[in-house]
Amino acid sequence: MSSIVCTPPVPAPDEPASELRDRARGALLGLAVGDALGAPAENMKPSEIRARWGRITGYVTDNPAGTDDTEYAIFSGLLLARHGSALTPAHVEAAWHEWIADRAEGPFKGAGFSERGTLENLRRGLAAPISAQHRHAWSDGLAMRAAPFGVFAAGRPAEAARLVAIDGSVSHEGEGIYGGQAVAAGVAAAMVGAPPTAVVAAALAVVPDDSWTARSLRRAVSVAHRGERAVRSAVVIGGYPWTDLAPEAVALAFGAYAAADGDFREAVLTAVNMGRDADTTAAVAGALAGATRGEAAIPAEWAAAIGPARGSCLPSMAGQHVLEVAERLTSAARARTEPEVSTPTSLPTEPGHSTPASLPTEPGHSTPTSLPTEPGHSTPASLPTEPALSTPTYPPTEPRHSTPAYPPAESGGGRARVRGSRGRSPLGVERSGVQR
Repeated sequence: MSSIVCTPPVPAPDEPASELRDRARGALLGLAVGDALGAPAENMKPSEIRARWGRITGYVTDNPAGTDDTEYAIFSGLLLARHGSALTPAHVEAAWHEWIADRAEGPFKGAGFSERGTLENLRRGLAAPISAQHRHAWSDGLAMRAAPFGVFAAGRPAEAARLVAIDGSVSHEGEGIYGGQAVAAGVAAAMVGAPPTAVVAAALAVVPDDSWTARSLRRAVSVAHRGERAVRSAVVIGGYPWTDLAPEAVALAFGAYAAADGDFREAVLTAVNMGRDADTTAAVAGALAGATRGEAAIPAEWAAAIGPARGSCLPSMAGQHVLEVAERLTSAARARTEPEVSTPTSLPTEPGHSTPASLPTEPGHSTPTSLPTEPGHSTPASLPTEPALSTPTYPPTEPRHSTPAYPPAESGGGRARVRGSRGRSPLGVERSGVQR
C-alpha cells in the first residue's frame, strides 16, 4: 500500500450512475465469488491447504457456490432495498421472523452459532436488542452480510455504519457490531473510487479506536506489505479454536485487500490461502476489491460460476441473485430523498498536525479517530450507541487472556457452525472440521 499521506481524500458521491452500478455489481458479485472460492478452505490451516491443493488459484470443486455468507448478504440487501435509510430494528426483527425464524429451515439450520442463537431467542419471543444476547454475539456473522450497506450508502461511510448497526442489533453486540461497521464503511468508501489506504481509514474511523476490531485491523494493514503470512501471524491467536471471531476475520480480510493494493484476484486468493474462516474473509475481501475495481475486475470464469442462491441455508432466498440485489440497492439509493451525509473530505489528522495521520507501520500505533462530519457542523456525525456500540458481552477479554468456555470444537477446532452431517455439504463442497 502506498503511504496514506500521499493518498487523495475519499471522493464525494457524485460519480455517474453507470459507475456506481458497476461498482455495486462488483462488490456483491465479488462477495459471492470470494465466498465460493474460500468455502473449501474453511477451517483449514495454510499448511493443510498447501498439502491438499498447493496454492489455491481458482475453484477447487466441480460445483462452486456461495454459502450462508452470500445468502445472508442477499437477505440484508433485500431488506435494505425495501426500507433504505428509514431502516429500524423493528424492520430487521420482522424480516428475521418473516424470512427465517417462522419458516422451515434448510440443511444449514440457520448457519453459524450467532445466527442459531438469534433464531432461538426470536422464537422464544425475545426482541432486539435482547435477541442479540447469546454466546456468539461477537462473531463475523454481521461482517459477512455488511457489504450491501456500503453499496447503498456509497460515499457515506458513517451512514453505512449506522445502517449496518441497526441490522446487527437483532443478532450481534460489541465487537460483532464493530466488524460489520468496518466492512460497511470500507465498501462505502470504495464505491466512490477511494484508494485502498482511504478505504482502510474509513473503516477505522467508524469503530472505537481501542476496540479489539480496530487493534486487529491496524495490526493487519501495518504488515500487509509483507504478505499473507505476516498478516495471518499479526492477527490470528494461536490455539484459539473458533475462526468466526469478527476482529480476526475482518482484519484478515482487510489485510488481504491491503496486501493486494485492491487488486481483486490477488486480494481474494490471499484471503483464501490464509485459511481460518476462509469463505467469510474472502467474501469480505472480494466485496472491498469488487467495489474498488468494478465488475470487470472479477475473472470471467469465476463470475460465470455464480448463479442464483440455492437456499441451502435460507430457503426464502432461493432463486435470488446477488446481481439483482445490487441493481435494487442502486435503484433504492438513487430514489432516496433524504439529505446527503457527507464523507470525509480529508483523512483524519493527528492533533497539532496539518497532514493526514498515516496508517500505522507497526502494531500499537495510533489510528484515525474522527468520524465524518455533517455539512455545516464541526462535531462528528454520531453513530448509534445502543445497541450498536455496546460493550461486548462475549468474550469479556481477548482469548489470549481468558478463553470463554464455548462448546468443544471438533477435531482441532474450526469455525463455530451448526450444520448437518459431516462430509459433503448441500452445496457440494467438502468441508473439514465443523460443518457449515
